[in-house]
Amino acid sequence: MSNNRIVTSPSERVQALSASFKDVLSLGQRYVALLDQLAATDRAADLLAATTKLAKMDLANAFVDFPPHYRANDYYLIFMDRLLKMHGDTAIKVSENEISHQFEATADSIGEEAIFKFEIDSRGEAAFTEQNQHEPLFYLSLADRLMQFNNRALVNYFIVYALQHHTDLELRDAVKPLIAFAKYLQEDLDFTIDLGILATANDRRFMLDKPDLALTVIDRLFVATADQDYMLMNLPHNNGAELLLDHDTKLDIAFDPDDYSQEWAFMVKDPDEQISFFDVLLHYDLVRKWYLDDRDALAVRTDHMVLASDDDQLLDEPVSPVEDLPAEEPSTDEPADDQEERAEDDQEDK
Repeated sequence: MSNNRIVTSPSERVQALSASFKDVLSLGQRYVALLDQLAATDRAADLLAATTKLAKMDLANAFVDFPPHYRANDYYLIFMDRLLKMHGDTAIKVSENEISHQFEATADSIGEEAIFKFEIDSRGEAAFTEQNQHEPLFYLSLADRLMQFNNRALVNYFIVYALQHHTDLELRDAVKPLIAFAKYLQEDLDFTIDLGILATANDRRFMLDKPDLALTVIDRLFVATADQDYMLMNLPHNNGAELLLDHDTKLDIAFDPDDYSQEWAFMVKDPDEQISFFDVLLHYDLVRKWYLDDRDALAVRTDHMVLASDDDQLLDEPVSPVEDLPAEEPSTDEPADDQEERAEDDQEDK
């Protein structure tokens, strides 16, 4: 009803109940259509559209209780599972917990003792979170098409905790489908992605949380390499040091001599651009111990990604800390529910 007065007469109560049933039936039909789209579509764009709408759908009604249904974080996990399987990737297993009736994910290489779920905040940002240590490994915003890994959580969970129970190869295999998920989001849906310390590009700089670094920290790495097969050398401009590892892999801890801010950062360089800073921490005991012993000074920061507003873009202000999201190409293939909504709106306008 359009006014706010209290409904008291029997006929008004019946009319209110009838209107509520009509609303519920209409909502139920739309809900079922979106569930079918989430479960069966073979188009990534339709999968994203269904997940976004289901996560925002409010099924509460004063007169009618819906049957048990899933929650927003379940739809995010189903979205992830379906996008991976569209590409034939089955290393992440998603199933419904028989007790809580919530969906949860496990990684084949590390077994079922590690349970992952999405946790969603008030802004609609979802964190893919390991439930035992409660580490949010990456953040996902469907509305803004952003995905970003959390460097601190990656180190806390995989390097500090999980490496006590699993081999480095098992943990590397556990991370692979997460990286693949990011790749599919970027390639199929034009998401802006920040892999953080999982990035492998040779020119990627992993900025320290604290831009200044005491040289005594690097001195301790020199001492640690004294009786090892790895060589640590000063860089030509006295702006840091370079550690020579296996297979022509190099780890730099340095600042850019041409940058007045002289902020310290890690860089990993290898011939095939396949090694990340995460890999170095995972595989090299020497580097891992040095990093964790001085983690307060050496921790790599995670800058929360945001997209510039239209006004900011008009002023040519860059997005920080990643590149602008690529512009979407206009699509003529709308999901079926969007077409129905547009048709209804056009009819109302007439």
